[in-house]
Amino acid sequence: MTKVTVAKGDGIGPEIMDATLEIILAAGAKIEIEEIEVGEKVYLAGNTSGISNESWDIIRRNKIFLKAPITTPQGGGYKSLNVTTRKFLGLYSNVRPCMSLHPFVETKHPVMDIVIVRENEEDLYAGIEHQQTDEVVQCLKLISRPGCEKIVRYAFEYAKQQNRKKVTCFTKDNIMKQTDGLFHQVFDEIAQEYPEIENEHWIIDIGAAKMADTPEAFDVIVMPNLYGDVLSDVAAQITGSVGLAGSANIGEECAMFEAIHGSAPRRAGQNVANPSGLLQGAIMMLNHIGQTDVAEKVQNAWLKTLEDGIHTYDIFKEGTSNQKVGTKEFAQAVIANLGYKPSKLKSVSYANSSALNLPKYIRKPAAKKELVGVDLFVHWAGTNPNELAEKLKKIELDGIQLSMITNRGIKVWPDGFNETFCTDHWRCRFKPTESTTITKIDIYQLLKNAIDQDIDTIKTENLYSFNGKAAYSLGQGQ
Repeated sequence: MTKVTVAKGDGIGPEIMDATLEIILAAGAKIEIEEIEVGEKVYLAGNTSGISNESWDIIRRNKIFLKAPITTPQGGGYKSLNVTTRKFLGLYSNVRPCMSLHPFVETKHPVMDIVIVRENEEDLYAGIEHQQTDEVVQCLKLISRPGCEKIVRYAFEYAKQQNRKKVTCFTKDNIMKQTDGLFHQVFDEIAQEYPEIENEHWIIDIGAAKMADTPEAFDVIVMPNLYGDVLSDVAAQITGSVGLAGSANIGEECAMFEAIHGSAPRRAGQNVANPSGLLQGAIMMLNHIGQTDVAEKVQNAWLKTLEDGIHTYDIFKEGTSNQKVGTKEFAQAVIANLGYKPSKLKSVSYANSSALNLPKYIRKPAAKKELVGVDLFVHWAGTNPNELAEKLKKIELDGIQLSMITNRGIKVWPDGFNETFCTDHWRCRFKPTESTTITKIDIYQLLKNAIDQDIDTIKTENLYSFNGKAAYSLGQGQ
């Protein structure tokens, strides 16, 4: 018996959770349910995180969390509980299988069967944002080697466990050479440990286009957080419906399982919602806790029900579907099919699924880190970068000189173009000459000189080399 924390959520959440639990319990799931309240009611009671400390204690004690969709109130500083849960509990891997159910669910891609493995904790979802000037705000994109190694290894181990043949990496490292470049580099390193599995890399834009057009070209796709969030919804939708997809959020200690769709408050209380997405999450949960026989029974019964044409309104189509049913009736149909397998759709077998081999991250030896310059970011309302350069030259130190100014990443000094539009946010790079070095005391002195010259510095970024390799971006156009 495994104790499972359950949250029924908001909108259609309670209805689809009741249906899901009824199905898996009827199939023989050996679980003990401990229910908590999260979401809109908790938010509106004054808790901006949407969850109480007591509920956190229950989740952390039980380790397994089955969660229905919740509603995050707009405005008011409310933070997404989904993002918070993934990060607090270290749920670094988001796994979303996306398989078409042709011809029983309409799709343009009848042979699609891919799995999106999405990094779940970092990237732009670190949520670190600042207003810098009157005209510019920034969001920090954080990519770590541990984050990359854990998610890439998970993708290959998942492919190995599920007898998948290929793992594809999507990044934009032709532009973001440091952040996405690290993700791609780690992918190439770890891929060498799995010679039996084909590996490839695509730039995210053409990769996304290819996936939307020819999904059968892919098998397992691994990518950073934002890309994975967007493309997993695209992948689910082109299989036939976002409402059919579930997801697993896996960490070293805890795991959370859910549908990928939202709480759909306009459909709440009408007995029309499709419970399939949450049911798919529950099936992944059963596999995770080792109850593979129950997971297999439920999945095959669900496939048989869809094959029988017993459909909720969202996938019902005249000529293909046989009966339009509500949430409760769909659950009863799945229960009636327990012990049966589909005849046209491919039935599943989880009997030989072995546990994933996921070693803990081991920190690499520290590289030789050397300070080689500094970027001063300046708030200046002028438009001529040559004028700004003249002001900045007045704060130079002996042997430490202004080398470049960029605006929104593009080099505007020296040798900028008059046609380049500039905002009030300027990156001003100072580097030592070949015969000198730079220290943090020098950076302090540059900032002090800027104050004396009435130059508004809003932040600094130190420029480093690691093991002799520059670890910062050039200006676009350099």
